[in-house]
Amino acid sequence: MKTDRISLSPLVWGHWRLTEWNLSQRELLYLTQQCIDLGITSIDSADIYGNYSCEKLFGNALALEPSVRNHIQIITKCGIRLISGKFPEVTVKHYDYSYNHIVSAVETSLKNFRTDHIDLLLLHRPSPLLNPGEVALAFNHLYSTGKVLHFGVSNFLPHQVEMLQSFTPIHLVANQIEISPLQVEHLQNGNLNYLMQKHIIPMAWSPLGGGRLVSPKNKTDKRVSKVIHKIANETSLLPEQVAISWLTTHPSGIIPVIGSGKFERIKNAYNALNTKLSIQQWFEVYSASTGEDVP
Repeated sequence: MKTDRISLSPLVWGHWRLTEWNLSQRELLYLTQQCIDLGITSIDSADIYGNYSCEKLFGNALALEPSVRNHIQIITKCGIRLISGKFPEVTVKHYDYSYNHIVSAVETSLKNFRTDHIDLLLLHRPSPLLNPGEVALAFNHLYSTGKVLHFGVSNFLPHQVEMLQSFTPIHLVANQIEISPLQVEHLQNGNLNYLMQKHIIPMAWSPLGGGRLVSPKNKTDKRVSKVIHKIANETSLLPEQVAISWLTTHPSGIIPVIGSGKFERIKNAYNALNTKLSIQQWFEVYSASTGEDVP
């Protein structure tokens, strides 16, 4: 089995909402350079983001200064087919992990990013029709041709990762899953334990709970937000920094994905990486999320 591990920055910059940031190509390039200077070199995207436009927007910005590509790792995803005017043949949202679609999606991503390789390709979501043998053939082709350097998954459970891994000698290096003080499912279902056992990097999407820690929408949100703010006062951290520290305190090596177009928010998140919560503070947040003390 090829077990070479990918080197990612301790915080990943997510481009899910790139189209909402209203940045010019030059502004996007400058923000990218600011992130690199800070130590954030891993960029997360997906073919479907922004109705299939975010990859190309970032590629256009990189084209202004091609040397920037040498300092970043591009992460992207494939597999979801959206209903979109750009693809009139798609009449129902579905997942497609056929050999032809995976290879075609990567070829399109390469053109969008104006690069000759993707550093990390993730399967966006598990599919009930996923054929692991066919996926393995696509991975092997993309790896052998140098078009993709590393492979992983997103939103997969342990048994789904195990099944796919059994069909390919290429080590799956990452699983991007939703983890935050408001989403503790993967702390309870064995997924993080499994990822540690298999030396797979957990990447956390929506690590700030989609803004609900700042603007609570229900009783759980309010309960967790109250504890987050309490710990913020105790530690002189910002509330969003407490949420990041809560994630990185976990021994699995969680890498948060921060999807912001504002450098100050990205910088605040990055500056929280070296702060660990105490055991009691960590469990305060966990118990607030579950609504009860641990047994």
